Amino acid sequence: MADTKVYRASTTAPVNIAVVKYWGKRDAKLNLPTNSSLSVTLSQSDLRTLTTASCSALFPASEGDSLLLNGAPSDVSGARTQACFRELRARRAALEGADPALPKLSTLPLRLVSENNFPTAAGLASSAAGFAAFVRAIADLYELPASPSELSLIARQGSGSACRSLFGGYVAWRMGAREDGGDSMADQVAEASHWPEMRALILVASAAKKGVSSTSGMQQTVATSGLFKERIATVVPANMAAMEKAIAERDFEVFGEVTMRDSNSFHATCADTYPPIFYMNDVSRAAIRAVEAINAAAGRTVAAYTFDAGPNAVIYYLEKDAEAVVGTFYHALGGVGGWKTGAVEGLKQLVALEDGVRGLLQAGVSRAIMTGVGEGPIKTDEYLVAEDGSPAKR
Repeated sequence: MADTKVYRASTTAPVNIAVVKYWGKRDAKLNLPTNSSLSVTLSQSDLRTLTTASCSALFPASEGDSLLLNGAPSDVSGARTQACFRELRARRAALEGADPALPKLSTLPLRLVSENNFPTAAGLASSAAGFAAFVRAIADLYELPASPSELSLIARQGSGSACRSLFGGYVAWRMGAREDGGDSMADQVAEASHWPEMRALILVASAAKKGVSSTSGMQQTVATSGLFKERIATVVPANMAAMEKAIAERDFEVFGEVTMRDSNSFHATCADTYPPIFYMNDVSRAAIRAVEAINAAAGRTVAAYTFDAGPNAVIYYLEKDAEAVVGTFYHALGGVGGWKTGAVEGLKQLVALEDGVRGLLQAGVSRAIMTGVGEGPIKTDEYLVAEDGSPAKR
């Protein structure tokens, strides 16, 4: 009798925001980076992708694999996505070859349904969470005995920074040296519980899609920026060593300075690209001025800004300094959505921002997101594909 079961597995995966940035590929096909990087995994209660992977002999082979992202069909024919499919199927096929009793899931079409609870392609690392959830969900569907580091090798081929979203806490992506990419993978520097007081305030400056994609931008930088060569040879190795030590010692002053310096270095190489690339805007620069004012008033580094390939400010701080950091931004931006009521009630305004800075922030920030360090992918019984294989009603 033919097997007509719809096999399903669901997982959530987190966003990560790098404090030492990945930018540039030494091998575009294998998604191998020109430098190592390090990130903080953010809490999934605030930012996450939920993905259900399913397969069945009932799914028409003629339709092939498919992905429904945020309710709309998404193309899965790209080389990166196909590379992930191939590697995961090969690992499942090896299990099936070793145990003939296993159902032949590797031969069946895959249906994936995925939902983000944050804007896609707006500089909030949506591809990182997306590919991490994609790979983890299929690995769970296929019951692969692979560690997060092994799966990070696969996720890296879909989206470089996705390899870091397979872990919680503080995560490094080691660039590796092998030409085949076999040692370019992620590992956990420290668990979230090692430094649980870490918080992040994200100021969404624009939810619009980026003008220059990360993939296109980084290759332009590699080809044309002189500053970039100095960054990968000297700046990043020093920042990685300093950052790992700061995390081990829970030293926020060093963590904050390295975070800000590395963000500045990354965006300087973008400006040094020919023609230049500008991911930050006037709102981004106003956020930097606000952080500088907060730190000056505190007499120490209590807030640290960083910007990925987009205008959104991610500001790290410790819970004990919430009043100085969150209080300042909340009093300037209380009219925008996203603030956690219980977390901002009673916060005083310890720093009065300059009128120009406050005006730019008020005009340009559309949403605030309050979050903190969190865990890696989590298996869940929340399915986006029904038992009959159709998209689940939500």
